[in-house]
Amino acid sequence: MDYASKIAVALNLRQPQVAAAVALLEDGNTIPFIARYRKEATGALDEEALRGIAAQLESLRKLDERRAAILASIDEQEKLTPDLQQQLLSAETLTELEDLYQPYRPKRRTRASIARDKGLQPLADLILAQPTAQATVKQLATPFVTADAPSVEEALAGARDIVAETISDHPDVRRVTREKALKFGALRVGKIEDAVDEKALFALYYDFSLRIDRIRPHQVLAINRGEAQKILRIAVDVPERDWQGAIKLAFRPHPISPLAGQLEEAANDAAGRLLLPAIERDVRRTLTEQAEAHAIRVFAANLRGLLTQPPLAGQTVLALDPAYRTGCKVAVVDPSGKLLTTDTIYPHEPHRQWAAALRTLADLVARYGATLIAIGNGTASRETEQLAAELIHATGGALHYIMVNEAGASVYSASPLARAELPGLDVSLRSAVSIARRVQDPLAELVKIDPKSIGVGLYQHDVDQKALAGALDGVVESVVNQVGVDVNTASPALLTYVAGVGPKLAEKIVEQRNDQGLFFNRRALRNVSGLGPKAFEQAAGFLRIREGDEPLDASAIHPESYPVARKLLKRAGLSESASLEERETRLNALKETNSFAGLAAELGAGEPTLADIFEQLLRPGRDPRADLPQPILRSDVLSMDDLTPGLQLDGAVRNVVDFGAFVDIGVKQDGLLHRSQIPFGTVLNVGDVIAVEVQKVEKERGRIALGWPGKKAVDWQVR
Repeated sequence: MDYASKIAVALNLRQPQVAAAVALLEDGNTIPFIARYRKEATGALDEEALRGIAAQLESLRKLDERRAAILASIDEQEKLTPDLQQQLLSAETLTELEDLYQPYRPKRRTRASIARDKGLQPLADLILAQPTAQATVKQLATPFVTADAPSVEEALAGARDIVAETISDHPDVRRVTREKALKFGALRVGKIEDAVDEKALFALYYDFSLRIDRIRPHQVLAINRGEAQKILRIAVDVPERDWQGAIKLAFRPHPISPLAGQLEEAANDAAGRLLLPAIERDVRRTLTEQAEAHAIRVFAANLRGLLTQPPLAGQTVLALDPAYRTGCKVAVVDPSGKLLTTDTIYPHEPHRQWAAALRTLADLVARYGATLIAIGNGTASRETEQLAAELIHATGGALHYIMVNEAGASVYSASPLARAELPGLDVSLRSAVSIARRVQDPLAELVKIDPKSIGVGLYQHDVDQKALAGALDGVVESVVNQVGVDVNTASPALLTYVAGVGPKLAEKIVEQRNDQGLFFNRRALRNVSGLGPKAFEQAAGFLRIREGDEPLDASAIHPESYPVARKLLKRAGLSESASLEERETRLNALKETNSFAGLAAELGAGEPTLADIFEQLLRPGRDPRADLPQPILRSDVLSMDDLTPGLQLDGAVRNVVDFGAFVDIGVKQDGLLHRSQIPFGTVLNVGDVIAVEVQKVEKERGRIALGWPGKKAVDWQVR
């Protein structure tokens, strides 16, 4: 099957690129490996394009599997004509296939099947044929009066049931009605009369109607949730002219046929009883699939932003996991992530041991040389923030604090991985350790948690969980391989996402590291049980070994390209131990005095690969996260009382949703930067540090409206 041509057209890519990518995927290569180390073959397709190709490939295979099943089913019924077979073979979407299959789909007992059992199919065929003979309806129907259909009226009623099902099942009728519904239909929503919506969460949809092609993904998901909670009722309205027009394209009553009225009556019955309910289900399913796909893309983009936040290396972190009654859990972690000590303080209600808590924290700062305070953003976080600010002032102001998204910390704390990493430590204290480590290296810590538990999207529990998990795992895999992993320090959770590794190999790598000591070169990974040539090929370039016996192992250069890298160094007159300054001078001079294409040919490498080697020799193993804005460190607390319209300040993007972005500006409630305030073409990501302007503060409702500095404020309402 020539999938490559179809995928190339669908994704607007060149067919040779797609064919090469498909061949590489079918040969067991991972997407990160293909994107990084097979650029010559694919024309430098990036990961996004490759994931699109992989998704299309899976979709086309599923389509063909379904096509084969349908062909077999109809053939078994002995109803597979050459024309129908050709239509099925030509169908390009699952919907088109199912429409063609609908008349032949095995059904439970229906009114039409009961009528067929009574021998009324010939009368139904007569109604469909619309004869123009000079005869009355009674004369045409009388031959079909039997013991099972003892009157003309009963015979006609049964025949109309067959006709109605035939009309509803007709592929063109379904297709045209569906297309019209998706374009001109309306989604009508109302509140169920006796339903209880205590917090009025769905008040916007108590009396709501909108054309289907204008409804937004977050509205679809909100409405679906309201329906699932039995608060909202939903209907799809299709204009009468649209469904009538669709039916008459295939079943037009003949103006002089005595059975014209029977066909019209059957058509109206088909629409109300069969066709429109089926189209409503199709439209609802289409809207939901589109909304879920959009929500998953937003969640994935937000997760990528969170995972790529720059690490704050070199910090000894004092972490606080806030709480009221059970006390704030404290953990101090050294710059390598090693736990130094833990404690519990009780500054808040009902204990109110504020002074004692300050003394404990000051002692920990002095004893362990803490340089940064990390505060989880859950319950009691803002009161704990006030405690940190007072501590900073009391200790001379050299310290700073940072608010940390603690979503998923409790999930990690109770996991087998946490028990293995922090044996003997109370579950509640493990959360504080996780918060500290999230500051030092967000990626290394967050990979220990199910991505769905990180909480950077909307309606994540309402969407297809398998699709969500697949998309989020893809993001984690992409970021981990983009950053690279130090094989001598990485946890099994982090190693799991390295291309070609997976959970079992990750455990074996760590097991060998623990049993036999550090890896001194990438070659030594070949000795890991189960890590064969294919896995080594996929993983080696993403695994870093620093201070080993092979300098190139600290870079993203793949071992298969070491000969080219050494030739390049020799061509530039450099040794492998040359300083970065010397490398920069000589390599740049080499590029300036030689044709890059000629240099690639001379060294026996493709131009994309040579360009990557140049970059790695100049910036070996550089963490791409280092180029991103650093997180905001604070030393004092703002409250909503401090906010006035026009005040400008920096904030960190916490979540990006359909209607804007939620921004942490250092007060208890994140502010909403509505989409109308974001300049056209500006793309915001989780973790971005941006300047915002306070537009409106509703203290009673806990709402802060933010604007883009210099952009005129507008009235808006989230719908």
